[in-house]
Amino acid sequence: MTQPPDQPPQGGFGAPQDQPPQGGGFGAPQPPSAPGGFGPPSAPQSTPGAPQGVPGAPGVPPVPPPPAQPPAAPPQPGYGYPQQPGPYGTPGPYGAPTPPGAPGPYGYPQQPGPYGAAPQPGFGRPQQPPYPGMPAGAPGKKRTALIIGAAVAALLVIGGTVYAVTSDGGDGGKKQPVAQQSDDPKHAASGTPSPSSGGGDDPENLNAGRKAGEAKVLWYKSAPDAPGGGADAPGLWVTGKAAVKAAYKQVFAYGVGDGKPVWGPISFPQKICAVTPQKSADDKVVVAYMSGAGDNAKCNRLQQIDLGTGRKGWSAEVADGGLFDSALNVELTVSGRTLMVGRSESGTAYDIDSGKKLYDKTKYGAGCFPAAYAGGTDRLIQVSSCGAGGGNEHDEIQELDPATGKVRWTQPVKKGWQVTRTFSVDPLVVYLTNQDKKAWNISTFTKDGKFRSEVKVNEKFAPRCGWAILERDLQGCQGVAADANTLYLPTDATSTANEIVAIGLADGKAEWRTKSPADEPMYPVKAEGGKLVAYVQPSYDAGGQVVSIPVTGSSHTTTKLLQNPQGTAEIEDTFFDSVVDWVDGRFFISAGRLSGSDQSKEKLIMAFGN
Repeated sequence: MTQPPDQPPQGGFGAPQDQPPQGGGFGAPQPPSAPGGFGPPSAPQSTPGAPQGVPGAPGVPPVPPPPAQPPAAPPQPGYGYPQQPGPYGTPGPYGAPTPPGAPGPYGYPQQPGPYGAAPQPGFGRPQQPPYPGMPAGAPGKKRTALIIGAAVAALLVIGGTVYAVTSDGGDGGKKQPVAQQSDDPKHAASGTPSPSSGGGDDPENLNAGRKAGEAKVLWYKSAPDAPGGGADAPGLWVTGKAAVKAAYKQVFAYGVGDGKPVWGPISFPQKICAVTPQKSADDKVVVAYMSGAGDNAKCNRLQQIDLGTGRKGWSAEVADGGLFDSALNVELTVSGRTLMVGRSESGTAYDIDSGKKLYDKTKYGAGCFPAAYAGGTDRLIQVSSCGAGGGNEHDEIQELDPATGKVRWTQPVKKGWQVTRTFSVDPLVVYLTNQDKKAWNISTFTKDGKFRSEVKVNEKFAPRCGWAILERDLQGCQGVAADANTLYLPTDATSTANEIVAIGLADGKAEWRTKSPADEPMYPVKAEGGKLVAYVQPSYDAGGQVVSIPVTGSSHTTTKLLQNPQGTAEIEDTFFDSVVDWVDGRFFISAGRLSGSDQSKEKLIMAFGN
């Protein structure tokens, strides 16, 4: 994060350009700034002395132009959808200068680090945002995460992040949710319009004029009707037979090769508010939906779904915990056969196949409250806020045994730091922020939880992360990948093209870098088979690309796996907050948020292949 000594600071992580950093914590109202464009914003540069290697800090929302008129009613925040500051607020304060040599999360002087671009949402760049901006100071639900000040060699976690206190009016008693089995195999929508159901057909003739060497649009589906304020469309799960997508109040399953309906759709009485980002090894997922349509409704209804058959499995209602432990929103995490349901200050684990409750994770130690979870194949990471109000505020990272909840190891984080994202669970790579220092850090850890390295690359990084407005969203990032020894991060596209940087987990240093093969940003999708698969965004005169990059050897030149057609580049570019995947030679791109606009029929999902 080093800058020339005689130059003024560069805006900072999340700080408005050409303006001094604003005061106030994350989520605090900010003075208005000049409106920006429609596309993903250029990430502000971080400042000198900012800590290294902190993955997962909240992204800075794009700033849309002022709306013609304010919305009739404030839309509700959804899965991964940014509360855009627009005319009502500005990005948060991250990015103010940190004195050179200031101690990092582990108490050691910081090395010159990356310029810390804010994580960006989605891959698509819509012509219009789904709705005008919301206040930057929208309150959150969680207890203020006051980070305990101890110069321990532990993981970094954001300190001082402000979460609004939510009272459930209860007496602190914890009514346990009860799983209920459903044997209804039929899931026809009750009068709810569904996406176009023709499989393999091309009513819009999207493949007309396809040029030599361009891939084919295998199939596509229009989005279901959504409210005028927009609706969430979280998740994308691809099995050997189906691409499964949630949208508003329904879950759809389409054949991976021809787009024909495989089952469903499954309909819910209220809007879907959370999903498991990953599926289990035997293709089970869990969807959460709202308890009602009113202002007091909670995201506390769970439904398990078998992706292979479309059958609804067990269901449950998540009860509130104590005074500050609300199920207003929940976080769903899968690790092996375990589903972890996170409330604001606790978590409850279920067997994802049977719905049997396994254990609870509640307050422990010196006022430590579980705040967020992230899961992998056999790893379950818990981040807790400790010591609030007692002068020893800090975050702690723990690995839990997914089956029993037993703590495998604990890493305390120095006061002032908060863990906000996991860029990878296995190996563990975390993104941390420090509100007071307006700084960020990416740190990596060994299998047994010991600090391994922090990123020491002077660069602006821009992974694609959803907006964690009401809670920490440890699992909310795309556009970043890792294998056993290397982290792959995209640089910010300051003009057009960018690079992917391979960073060694052993020392946090850059091993190699590869430039995008087009004048458009390129982002990692996954690391598999000794290669990194990446997605290159479309341009006005070319469709997107899927490329592979060798991760070993001396050459790291991109090889084109798929060239999407130019004729659908505009459609490909308008998936808002998009979710993408590359499976068995097919590229899937889907919307993460529906606009609800009646002016045009937006797409829900498209599949490309040769």
